[in-house]
Amino acid sequence: MSAIRFEAALRYTDPAARFGPWTVLTLPKDASARLPTRGMTVVEGTLNGFRFRAPLEPDGKGSHWFRVDKAMLEAAAVDVGDTVALEIEPAKVWPEPRVPTDLENALAADPQARALWTDITTMARWDWIRWLDSVKLSETRRERPGKLCSRLRAGKRRPCCFNRTLPTPPRSAEAL
Repeated sequence: MSAIRFEAALRYTDPAARFGPWTVLTLPKDASARLPTRGMTVVEGTLNGFRFRAPLEPDGKGSHWFRVDKAMLEAAAVDVGDTVALEIEPAKVWPEPRVPTDLENALAADPQARALWTDITTMARWDWIRWLDSVKLSETRRERPGKLCSRLRAGKRRPCCFNRTLPTPPRSAEAL
């Protein structure tokens, strides 16, 4: 696949929004259409010449977006409102996701679940973490690590009935 080149504006999410407040970049729909999936994908590329790797989340409207963290803003010498030049392509190998502390603790306490966690694919681990974070209520989020381990013990290698094309909280490059 050839590199996807485009320009887009950095914007700040509404502090009252479900996700955020963060600085994000939404891909133009024509750039997003060139990606291999409507769901989450990981890309490598440059933002105003600064090399990065980031997970792109679907926006639920036919495009993708990603969180631009403070380190990326500083390294690329850009800020909210700036239009930036990007060149991206899908990563050939998905990086291991950073495992949230509560899930790491649950897996450490459950050797059987930990064994399957280490046996599943990297993409499956990303899906499980997205499932873990895809809740609206903090109470539900607190219950998810235990449920995840229970499902792994039952032999489930991926979360059931999880729509990969819907947005979940975007993980920044820090999560890689």
